[in-house]
Amino acid sequence: MLTPNLHYRDLKDSYLFAGIAGRVRAFQETHPGEKILRLGIGDVSLPLCDAVIRALHRAVDDQAVKETFHGYMPECGAPFLRKAVAAHYLERGVNLDEDEVFVSSGASDELGDILDLFSRDSSALVIEPAYPAYVDANLMAGRTILHLPSGEEDGFLPRPSEASRADILYICSPNNPTGSVYDRERLQKWVDFANANGSVILFDAAYEAFIEDPDLPHSIFELEGARTCAIEICSLSKTAGFTGTRLGYTIIPKTLERCGMNLQAMWVRNRTTKTNGVSYIIQRGGEAVFTPEGQAGIRKNIRIYKNNATILMQALDTLGFRYFGGRNAPYIWMKCPCGMDSWTFFDRLLTEDRIVGTPGAGFGACGEGFFRFSMFGSPEDTKEAAERLLKRYSK
Repeated sequence: MLTPNLHYRDLKDSYLFAGIAGRVRAFQETHPGEKILRLGIGDVSLPLCDAVIRALHRAVDDQAVKETFHGYMPECGAPFLRKAVAAHYLERGVNLDEDEVFVSSGASDELGDILDLFSRDSSALVIEPAYPAYVDANLMAGRTILHLPSGEEDGFLPRPSEASRADILYICSPNNPTGSVYDRERLQKWVDFANANGSVILFDAAYEAFIEDPDLPHSIFELEGARTCAIEICSLSKTAGFTGTRLGYTIIPKTLERCGMNLQAMWVRNRTTKTNGVSYIIQRGGEAVFTPEGQAGIRKNIRIYKNNATILMQALDTLGFRYFGGRNAPYIWMKCPCGMDSWTFFDRLLTEDRIVGTPGAGFGACGEGFFRFSMFGSPEDTKEAAERLLKRYSK
């Protein structure tokens, strides 16, 4: 008899955002017509910029002409997009070979797929609060997971210690959900730690475009020694609004080796075995992101999301609520008022103020008592949500 993957029994009953959607749906059924302000799931609300749209249209037209038609694409990514990403990194002082850039269908997909590079006997360290998929993907594989708690005392940016020793180290900066960002000194500690212990850092840089402080690193490869211990996974979902079109990229240096095996070469073999590449049309749209016009367009949208953060931070400052993130990230991580636990605060916000956020407990035990607001909604809804919070909690 076929035995299924029994490790699925170790997963929680439902994924965090599915649970939230269920509660909101139940509320709407009993309160039809009520306007709900959604500051929960981090989906973008602004359309793709003009440069990307024009590139997508041109690529569609290419498919209608024999001379410009494209069938299967290179499994590791089209040369034109790999070149554009490498040039973008070079502008930040990071020198990459084009074949160290791998085009993907998005960071979420890649964060799961990349685990193929590691033995199931390896261990994974997850800094919590954390994006739930880090834990779930490793549970599915039956991998040993170490949970490193963080909190207010370290700004949700813990340093490594002997208790942090694991084979795979997850670091997300800017962090989802806390919005905290590693500075160079603290991130260098993790790079040095990984090299000393033979670990590999999976660096989730999905939100790097929201960093505005010039002293904060956008890429782990800005740091000395990262090329021998890190893989960087990036996304155009939040950077350029590709949540509905799905595109990202992963950086694996040629100098990254473990047990005499080269991980960049392993990933080439993995991709050429398991994928047929990302759509030509979508990759042309991605290429346009890295043009001067594309960069101007995406920065315009990011400024709108960052202004949403400013509006909400101003309200929280007025209320005297403690929070993290916002300035260099699209998320605000707020301490729940009046000592409420995060699900109680979720239910109260939904039922009393018609606002949806994300309870911190869904990101791990040390997220309890905190609440995440996403800045990807409309400015109008964000402003109204800030006004509702001020009205409810002003003394």
